[in-house]
Amino acid sequence: MEPQRAPRRRLPRAERTRAARAVAALHEGVAHRAELRAVGVTRADVRTEVCAGRWTLGGKHTVVIGTGPLTDDARHWQAVWESGSGAVLDGASALLASGLTGFTPHRIDVSMPRNSRRHAVAGVVRHLRSAMPPTVQVGVPRVKPEWAAIHAAQWAVSDRQAALLLCLPVQQRLIPTARFLRAWQASPRGGRRHALIDVIVRDVCDGVHSLGELDFARLCRDRGLPAPSRQVVRSLPGGRVYLDAGWQGIGLVVEIDGGHHALALNPIGDALRQNDVVLSGDRVLRIPVLGLRLHPDAFMDQVVRAHEQLRSAAA
Repeated sequence: MEPQRAPRRRLPRAERTRAARAVAALHEGVAHRAELRAVGVTRADVRTEVCAGRWTLGGKHTVVIGTGPLTDDARHWQAVWESGSGAVLDGASALLASGLTGFTPHRIDVSMPRNSRRHAVAGVVRHLRSAMPPTVQVGVPRVKPEWAAIHAAQWAVSDRQAALLLCLPVQQRLIPTARFLRAWQASPRGGRRHALIDVIVRDVCDGVHSLGELDFARLCRDRGLPAPSRQVVRSLPGGRVYLDAGWQGIGLVVEIDGGHHALALNPIGDALRQNDVVLSGDRVLRIPVLGLRLHPDAFMDQVVRAHEQLRSAAA
């Protein structure tokens, strides 16, 4: 007869709480049952806290140390733990976990090995893969940003959202352009939106850092204008500056203003820079991104008129 295993000693409540909070602090307020057991918090301890209303369950593996609503980061941990073995965040969710701002996903995407046991989780979409993409293991397990951005664009609800999800990570310096281009060149051919993603990735890796600049380049082509130079460098009294687009041969500069240009003291810096550019001999047109989206014809009429005037003057 096998000797009976002695029951594990249950921690006093205060000690149990301290141990559980220390684990949960690493995961935005949630803890995996296995990690709780590793610090001495037993199943019986968890059951006691849940029955007392001090903790809640977030699934088979997830314990919420407290009763408040889960943060986005806590939901990410829950999605990874509950979806199945080997699951990692992917797409826009992985970008958000890597620091992306300015976009809120309406779901959580995870990728996982095709042969893993998997479980349905509310609000989570699973993507089964024969070969897993490169991942980041610091913090919540997630796909590397350059791959996550490509996947996010493929899963986006519209072409415009796909473009936004490709531009934002570059604009926010989450993805070096060289690494982004290498990931795209190594990705499987023929996926959803392949042609669109190919154009946008090559554009953003060539110096376009916002969706507005992409729109502007396309609108110039549609109007028959020659392609403007991007991220034009000017040496001004305040130092070197990078202008969004321009035609250097005729002295026309176009600045595409995102929402951040209206924040805090940014208008002062923008005004000083524009004045310096004008005083150096260039004509500057400013186009808010919102204006480019809502009234593209009106703004492009101005660009065409300016281009024709300056081209004639330079002839």
